[in-house]
Amino acid sequence: ALRLCLCCQELTTVRVQDPRVQNEGSWNSYVDYKIFLHTNSKAFTAKTSCVRRRYREFVWLRRQLQKNAGLVPVPELPGKSTFFVGSTDEFIEKRRQGLQQFLEKVVQNVVLLSDSRLHLFLQSQLSVPEIEACVQGQGSLTVTEAILHYAMSNCGWVQEEESRP
Repeated sequence: ALRLCLCCQELTTVRVQDPRVQNEGSWNSYVDYKIFLHTNSKAFTAKTSCVRRRYREFVWLRRQLQKNAGLVPVPELPGKSTFFVGSTDEFIEKRRQGLQQFLEKVVQNVVLLSDSRLHLFLQSQLSVPEIEACVQGQGSLTVTEAILHYAMSNCGWVQEEESRP
């Protein structure tokens, strides 16, 4: 029997944490979430990364993955409920859990992992239009360069739990 020692197994931990309301009190307020990723997988350029993304960007990502994955089913996102009964905090927490489950399933799928948009989404703070440009070779950096560039900047190497003031 072929047994893999644990040290050889590829592990990827992805967590969606720390929801924050941006532009609070204004008409264009939204919530974004911290995506913390830690991995020993060769599929990823950076072994640890930390970015902030909002729900709308997840929706874009899922649409892109669906387009490129052909017949491979892409996991569902938590619903965009406008009629939510309960507190805003409850809604945000439910959504956080749903986004985390979505990413956990996505990073376990070999086909989805081959999409460079996913890597830029998880490991760079490029905006959606910048990700598109980069993937199509119109950005100033390649996909790998963009990820390494972000990882080298301070924001990429955030400790898992920042101490909050």
